[in-house]
Amino acid sequence: MANATSANLKLTVQTTGENSGTWGQITNTNLLILEQAIGGYDSVGITAAATLTFSNGALSNGKNQVLRLTGTISGNKNVVIPDGIEKTYLVENATSGAHTVTFKTSSGTGATWAATDKGYKIVYSDGTNVVDITADLGDISSGAITATGHIIPGANDTYDLGTTTAVWQNLYTGDLHLSNQAKNQGNIVDGTKGNWTLQEGKDNIFMINNISGEKFKINLSKIEGDS
Repeated sequence: MANATSANLKLTVQTTGENSGTWGQITNTNLLILEQAIGGYDSVGITAAATLTFSNGALSNGKNQVLRLTGTISGNKNVVIPDGIEKTYLVENATSGAHTVTFKTSSGTGATWAATDKGYKIVYSDGTNVVDITADLGDISSGAITATGHIIPGANDTYDLGTTTAVWQNLYTGDLHLSNQAKNQGNIVDGTKGNWTLQEGKDNIFMINNISGEKFKINLSKIEGDS
């Protein structure tokens, strides 16, 4: 019986008695492929559409665990893995150019980075489609979340903190920075755009116009009878 090839990593599955004198070489290659799948990294240029390779019994860029997509792109690009492959990936979109990048199977759907999204995704292929696990992380419920670093949205002026029917109870913050400069239109009162910082003083609250540099004090009236 001849050797076979595994479905996902294309390892050489050796039959007893086959490959006399080369068994060790084939086994070593299989181990290196496993190393790629567990912790391998590769930088893949995608200035044109790219198809990742899964060569039988050989190291191939599609078998790596971590992929960094690079290059200056002039249009929307697809990065394709063959149908039938079941595998997880950590993928960074490090391309230049405001165009979408989609990581997908040959015939199925995939995970798409928006035109200005130069971030990371955790994805897996189920053999038919590539599924974006990162997109579902927002549905994870937790009793408390403690961050030791910045929490930054994936795109500017795109995502909300809370909703009209699910508001945060209290918001504790230092200086408050307010800007609508990223919006296509200004405010609904006079249509202008602004950039302000609210700061706290001992006896007053101040507003700083970050465009003009002017500083203002908010007029406060003490409530009668309040000690």
